[in-house]
Amino acid sequence: MAQQLLTRYGVVTREVAAAEGIAGGFSAVYDVLKALEDAGRVRRGYFVGVGATQFALPPALELLRSLREMPDEPEVLVIAATDTANPYGTTLKWPAPQATDDAAGRAPTRTVGSLVVLVNGALAAYVPRGGRQLAVYLPEDEPARSATGRALARALAGLAREERRGGLLLAEINGRPTADHPLGPYLVDAGFHPSAMGFQMRRHA
Repeated sequence: MAQQLLTRYGVVTREVAAAEGIAGGFSAVYDVLKALEDAGRVRRGYFVGVGATQFALPPALELLRSLREMPDEPEVLVIAATDTANPYGTTLKWPAPQATDDAAGRAPTRTVGSLVVLVNGALAAYVPRGGRQLAVYLPEDEPARSATGRALARALAGLAREERRGGLLLAEINGRPTADHPLGPYLVDAGFHPSAMGFQMRRHA
């Protein structure tokens, strides 16, 4: 079990064990992980932003170190919120909404049909099933804010063009009309069209 967790996640934490529903939790695999550390096959330390001891495969640590510097072109990943590659809602807590947003009642969850958009490994948006009310997380500082906004808008445009989806209507972002959110201009640049119901893009746009 410990080896399976290492293979699947790269870094094993208490939260990972809880998310996998392992009987006995982290303590059930701790002794095996410790033995692997003693044999030099894994490293122990604090590698990701959660508490308690963590164990990691050496290749996973090398990958984490390589991500310290932001790439010239943002790396974007759109995956199901329930995917094990999404650390939010299990290993990591969902980010809190910004003080200027009203996201009450729209807290992200790991539910079937919902998506997350990761930009350079960080959560940029949560797209609920249907996609009408987004939760968006833009960095506070430039140039990261603009780079993330553009990359996110392009990713949403890609979703809208998917044949099975048939378009996308974004009515609200973080509890306010899409036109009033800082992401709005980037969405227009990506091909979305403002309308009375929100920002829309049809599949063949």
